[in-house]
Amino acid sequence: MKAKTSTIRHFFDAKLLIGLSILYASPLVFSQSSEAQTSACGPLRSQGQYGPFDYRTDLDKLPLVLTAHFTPEVEALIRGTTNGRPGGDIDYTLRAIPNNPRALMSMMLLGEKEKTTQPSGSRYTVECWFDRAIRFRPDDSTVRMVYTMFLTKNNRKAEAMQQLDSILVTAKDNPFTYFNVGLLYLDMQESGKALVQAHKAMALGLPRTELRDKLKALGKWEEPVAEAPADVSTDPSAAASAPKNP
Repeated sequence: MKAKTSTIRHFFDAKLLIGLSILYASPLVFSQSSEAQTSACGPLRSQGQYGPFDYRTDLDKLPLVLTAHFTPEVEALIRGTTNGRPGGDIDYTLRAIPNNPRALMSMMLLGEKEKTTQPSGSRYTVECWFDRAIRFRPDDSTVRMVYTMFLTKNNRKAEAMQQLDSILVTAKDNPFTYFNVGLLYLDMQESGKALVQAHKAMALGLPRTELRDKLKALGKWEEPVAEAPADVSTDPSAAASAPKNP
């Protein structure tokens, strides 16, 4: 299956999500309440289960799952390794590694492909896998970015904005986070917010230009305004500390 993408190329690694901007097919509708959804999404740990492990830190535990169940063919939704269909292998991967962003993306695309909220071979709905990932590691901004895409696609912009707010609270001085959040804002047609994030990423030294280029193409780019030096003639505190002539 070939997913439609924007002109921004995207990729995942164990630490960062860079340039994520994907367009999907027609929306799916989800209307579960938070309480009902959480109870339906099951416990994170069950008897005899391998894991759960953190995709970002438990690196020595991941190969056993990834090599057996999340092969390139499974990720691309071509075929599974256990019963011919990829859904069961993605399900196993996400139970063992709930915050695996690539597996979350594949499960989301499988739902799109099958036009269902609960893909074949998956014991939970697509949204449940995001619920589980966020419960497992609330501080994982990459998971929240993928979830933002899901919410945006399903016309739930207010909830998507809340996810981005949560990401920005913990962004600190990570320019990649501001860059990615800017791209997601742009996908939501929030060019003003995207511009703010582009400026933050630039100020922190990120050399990537895709976000700026997209804003320019839309006629929404503005160069960041340099902060003017303090004027001692109008700043009492600066004037008080300035040396006086003898």
